[in-house]
Amino acid sequence: MNNSPSEQPGNPLHGITLEVLLTHLVEQYGWEELGSRITIKCFTDNPSIKSSLKFLRRTPWARKKVEELYIKSIKQM
Repeated sequence: MNNSPSEQPGNPLHGITLEVLLTHLVEQYGWEELGSRITIKCFTDNPSIKSSLKFLRRTPWARKKVEELYIKSIKQM
């Protein structure tokens, strides 16, 4: 069984960096809407890409929520 990273057919997150994913969500929803959809302080209190990336890289449950919203948002396109 070969599970190399290059073979992930159908994985919408494959090849997408967290920064690209977050930038897409901010462009689509804006910080206010993003903060209401996923209630985490880095989205609601003086938000920035840099501070949000730092938090999301250290917090798996929050990153999972962001990834799920990203997948939902690209399916709506």
